[in-house]
Amino acid sequence: MPIKDAPVKEAIEMVIKNRKRGRKKVIQMVQRQNPQYSKSKIRRIYEQNGFALAQKPKKRIINNPKNPIEIPFEKNIEWAIDFMHDTLVNRRQIRSLNIIDHFNRECKGISIRHSFPAVRVIEYLEEIISVHGKPTRIRTDNGPEFTSKAFQLWLWNNNIEWSKIEKGCPQQNAIIERFNKTVREDLLDANLFFTLEHANELAEEFKHDYNNNRPHESLNGKAPNEYAA
Repeated sequence: MPIKDAPVKEAIEMVIKNRKRGRKKVIQMVQRQNPQYSKSKIRRIYEQNGFALAQKPKKRIINNPKNPIEIPFEKNIEWAIDFMHDTLVNRRQIRSLNIIDHFNRECKGISIRHSFPAVRVIEYLEEIISVHGKPTRIRTDNGPEFTSKAFQLWLWNNNIEWSKIEKGCPQQNAIIERFNKTVREDLLDANLFFTLEHANELAEEFKHDYNNNRPHESLNGKAPNEYAA
């Protein structure tokens, strides 16, 4: 250490003594007694001579791991759920909650509401489960409804695995993304919705046609319910 820095080091030692003090506080205390020393000089000597507090290592923010789609060999192994947006004729916003089974691309349900907080998502899933049975896992993106404590607790209590996709990778939810495209073209863009009731009636008609009449290349040209039969 240069001789000219020795007085500054001594001044730092005087204010620190046998305690640990942060850099900003040390600079203030040293300058209070020695205003001739600049902040930059005190900071340099403080850091070069081991006075700095041990810094906590930054927690590494781990992104969701990759989660490629695996097509199951039977129903109710993995469902995928996702939201879509549209409007009524009066321009009021609506949201569509879509649920499909990865096995045969069956649409388990489409529910349209003005809003879908986690508690409403849970209510609708329980309604669908009462009809179709419980899935082993549910695949979603990282939306606030799915990362909420209420939804996560519901999954835990029902012994359902959360099959979350990697952030920024919607292709890991490609099956429902493809389904959403069909919903957009054949339901949302093809109709005017005057009320929520009207929207849900048309959604139910779409679901019936999709599950029973619409052929899929991935299902050897069969409709979902025909494939599962």
